[in-house]
Amino acid sequence: MSAWNRWWGRLGAVLGTVVLSVFVPVAAWASTGAGELVMEEARRRRGGFGFLGLFCCLVVVGVIVLLVLLLMRLTRNRRGGPPR
Repeated sequence: MSAWNRWWGRLGAVLGTVVLSVFVPVAAWASTGAGELVMEEARRRRGGFGFLGLFCCLVVVGVIVLLVLLLMRLTRNRRGGPPR
């Protein structure tokens, strides 16, 4: 059960870092005058999310998953455990 707790702890740390490093600056920028103009224009614009936005989100999620897997593999090999 200890490995399970460590895995969830690492995942929580990565997700918390992503949230703080991405969403906090975006929220701060959106509250400025230029950000409000851009947000208002985005609300008026029709067309939805689009293929490019979906592709971008999938790439970001894939990179985060790869970083978590790489971190788990490096820490396992550093402790001297058998590679799987």
